[in-house]
Amino acid sequence: MILDQIKETNDIKKIPQEQLPELANEIREFLIESISKTGGHLASNLGVVELTMAMHYAFDLPKDKIVWDVGHQAYTHKILTGRKEQFDSLRQYKGLSGFPKREESPCDVYDTGHSSTSISAGLGYAHARDLRGGSEHVIAVIGDGSLTGGIALEALNNASAIKTNFIIVLNDNNMSISKNVGGLSTQLGKLRTTNFYTNLKKKTLNSLSKIPGVGQPIIKGIRKTKNSIKQLFIPGMFFEEMGITYMGPVDGHDIPHLLSVFQSAKHVEGPVVVHVLTTKGKGYSLAERHPSRFHGTAPFEIETGITGGSAPGYTDIFSTVMRKMGERDPKVVAITAAMETGVGLKRFHNMFPDRFFDVGIAEQHAVSLAGGLALGGMKPVVAIYSSFLQRGYDEIIQDICLQNIPVVFAIDRAGLVGSDGPTHHGVFDLAYLTSVPNMTVLAPKNIWEFSDMIKFAINFNGPIAIRYPRGAAYDKLKEIRNPIEYGKAEYIQKGQKVALLCLGAMVKEGMAVLDRLKQSGIEATLVNMRFAKPLDEAVCKEVAENHDIVVTMEDHALIGGLGDLVASFYVENNLAPKHFVRIGIPDQFIEQGSVPQLYKECKMDADSVYDAIMEKIN
Repeated sequence: MILDQIKETNDIKKIPQEQLPELANEIREFLIESISKTGGHLASNLGVVELTMAMHYAFDLPKDKIVWDVGHQAYTHKILTGRKEQFDSLRQYKGLSGFPKREESPCDVYDTGHSSTSISAGLGYAHARDLRGGSEHVIAVIGDGSLTGGIALEALNNASAIKTNFIIVLNDNNMSISKNVGGLSTQLGKLRTTNFYTNLKKKTLNSLSKIPGVGQPIIKGIRKTKNSIKQLFIPGMFFEEMGITYMGPVDGHDIPHLLSVFQSAKHVEGPVVVHVLTTKGKGYSLAERHPSRFHGTAPFEIETGITGGSAPGYTDIFSTVMRKMGERDPKVVAITAAMETGVGLKRFHNMFPDRFFDVGIAEQHAVSLAGGLALGGMKPVVAIYSSFLQRGYDEIIQDICLQNIPVVFAIDRAGLVGSDGPTHHGVFDLAYLTSVPNMTVLAPKNIWEFSDMIKFAINFNGPIAIRYPRGAAYDKLKEIRNPIEYGKAEYIQKGQKVALLCLGAMVKEGMAVLDRLKQSGIEATLVNMRFAKPLDEAVCKEVAENHDIVVTMEDHALIGGLGDLVASFYVENNLAPKHFVRIGIPDQFIEQGSVPQLYKECKMDADSVYDAIMEKIN
């Protein structure tokens, strides 16, 4: 196999160009086989195999810098930089990351995981190069979806001012451009970016500018005529008008053409966009037909694409309840930021297309849009992953909470999410939400309480957020289903000596701690807090006065979380249980792994909590 010749960075340069298509096929076969066992981002990686190979062939890594946007499409990049043998540990505990990691390789120049940042980071690298007097090429890779992010457009605006070479690869796997326009555009792009054309343009304009009185009017006329012609034929005028040279569209699966374009792009003075057309999921028919389904996948059968069955998750419950609420109330509207399937709004979209808004990768806009919808008489529900909602923090404060606008935030993937790792763990939302006036924050203990909380939130008169975890939903304690009352916790069990104050997903872990304590002869108290804000102060006071040990349990960072809120209440009210224990995520970024593995690492699992309690008792 040709792939066996790739042992380290730049080995691809030893492969004859005529063998590169076969290497691309082998890489695809390897990716499909590997990801079918470990799970991971399949469709996006299959779509950029040739593009990645061409960049590695055309540029000199690690001297030249490739900055990946999001980075979930960097698997081929990892293979070509000598990490193929580690793929059996992909996204596993202590294994190979599913995203670029600087600690893994000098060819991973920027840790990523969220979208729209590559142009900003790449531009920073380019400026640093110029200040150092360096000569390396800087390449920022960004997808057409990521280009909708505000930071990407801000970076493009700023990039237009750079005078030295900076290459932006626009990986477009969705935009439709006709062959006629695309073919003509490619030819014009080649003409504009050859050394001959670039040098001729520079010399001509310099000569004309020296002619007194008439030089500048002639130059102005030439530019006006040239721009008019380009507007007729060239689809990249958006970039050209910003002062960014445009090349493309280019077939992202045609390696010789890609190599030719990259050679030309190296000689452009200033920023240049190379517009590459790719097919998401290419080479695996199921992924080509269903790119969203295979964007991020669990382990699957290659022949059928079937993944292992799993119990319903909180996202599934959200999907069902939103559909029902949409039927009951025509004012209910749903908003997402390019995550229709991920957050469970596909059914709502199908049934109520006029009341569904996908704003693209634009979380800030999503939040402010919800504010306008609410003031216009609607009941907006904004469904966004916890770690992505961080981008809308200013809008939550200024546009929603400051005006006390009734908007529901359905915060999916709260807590530790597993194999996606630190960029996707949703462990800061309590800290950034509970500090804002007028905000209410809830977390459900199980599927039935989650359903009740969604209905409560939709009819609540103010900003309100429900945070819930990834994965199978807790389906125990069905018999304990008290109505949701504002700011009120509920007792799951009353006991003595030890009180567990559990929030959301940690009720399940708390139940396991109860069992362990019971085996040691301790009938403890367990409280389902329900609300992180406002706290049920009466319950917090009661357990402090009647128990020796009070334990807070949360799937959130300890700093700024439930434990801090309860501790602050105790200090302010001169309440002092004999022992106060906070269980949660320590002040560090937690790497990838299964949620049970990460709970154990953070000492959040039932055994670790039991040990912490017994240490206080003894």
